[in-house]
Amino acid sequence: MLLAACSGRQSALDPAGEDAETLALMFTVMVTAAAILWLCLNGLFFYVTRVSPRRMSRKLANGLVIGGGILMPLVLIGALLAWGLSILPDHDQPGDGLVIRVQGEQWWWRVAYETPEGDVISANEIRMPVGERVSFVLDSHRVIHSFWIPSLGGKMDMFPGRQTNLSLRADEAGIYRGQCAEFCGASHAWMAFEVEAMEPDAFDAWLAAEAAPAGPPDGGAEAIGRQIFAREGCGGCHEIRGTEFQGQVGPDLTHVGSRHSLGAGRLGARLEDFSTWIAHTDDLKPGVEMPPFDHLPQEELTALAAYLKGLQ
Repeated sequence: MLLAACSGRQSALDPAGEDAETLALMFTVMVTAAAILWLCLNGLFFYVTRVSPRRMSRKLANGLVIGGGILMPLVLIGALLAWGLSILPDHDQPGDGLVIRVQGEQWWWRVAYETPEGDVISANEIRMPVGERVSFVLDSHRVIHSFWIPSLGGKMDMFPGRQTNLSLRADEAGIYRGQCAEFCGASHAWMAFEVEAMEPDAFDAWLAAEAAPAGPPDGGAEAIGRQIFAREGCGGCHEIRGTEFQGQVGPDLTHVGSRHSLGAGRLGARLEDFSTWIAHTDDLKPGVEMPPFDHLPQEELTALAAYLKGLQ
């Protein structure tokens, strides 16, 4: 039971990358040192008050206070500080080439992959190659956010009007969960994102597919859903590359159907999740700028969800 929360895709104690392993080591060493210090000080206190209580000379009393209360903590904490500072520069390593720009919005993530052919835009999800140190360029639109993928590394704050930089390397393929770690408003707790670490060849194939424009609707419900998307003015806020929808206010939806979640981790990505999100955005994420489309009849919600789910 004591170890129940020490593993999983959002645990800092279950590292899957070089930076997270360093931080986990620092945590273990510092907790161990704190335990040793606590045991020594309290053991000394217990000894002089319970095991061998007696009148002490001033010289012995001063020696216990100076040696046990000042010198021992100073040496231990000083050694920990020197060791910690010696490994922190490893977290400032430059990336191996791939640059991902992430901007914190309220309450979602705008993501751009820099490529020689231009930026590849996505949202609320990050994919990165295993074994490659990726550079993240971070900023924020309105308020301070904090970018954190516990299984891969430490936190980095994101400020409006200022760029901060972070590099991370995933050593194990898998899906990890990131989270905003700075209170940023009403839906701060619902500002998460998925991170998929992929084998390099698989990542290259995915990035090439992500750069492509959206395909046409596959007839039937998807075609009807596209008409509803246009009729309701969704393209004024959302971009779908390869179409007339060029909105820049909300998340890019070009390949939204292939993502792992909706609403920055609020829901899954099943067909019913799309219709639920469209109709109940204000209930699911208080303060979100997207209005709920609960005025649509269920058959139109289903068609619209089918169109979005089909954007693979």
